[in-house]
Amino acid sequence: MLLVRVAAWLSLAAVIFVTVCPIEYRPHDIIDVDVDRAMAFMVMGILFVTGYPRRVVLCAVLLVIGAFALETLQFLSPTRHAHFEDAATKSMGALFGVFLAEVVNRIRGIRHKAG
Repeated sequence: MLLVRVAAWLSLAAVIFVTVCPIEYRPHDIIDVDVDRAMAFMVMGILFVTGYPRRVVLCAVLLVIGAFALETLQFLSPTRHAHFEDAATKSMGALFGVFLAEVVNRIRGIRHKAG
């Protein structure tokens, strides 16, 4: 459980860096940027719900708020451009990841066993 929690927080740190860093430091995408955004937040949703199985709703709410907050932070960078659609794509990815992890948690019956 601890390893998953550490991975969740490290994934958040990586997403924060990639989202607010100057554009020239951003990794080059080999797939469509919208798919890339959604997948990054989907992975975060999976990791956070797996790491905090009794906090599913809190994870979902904070990931959606975080997606919009990170997008808003891009206004501080002259090389980045914030868009509502990007935040919505990130939010949908996060919610899909939360959903997938919750389904797996329920199937495995670990929702009420973990702290």
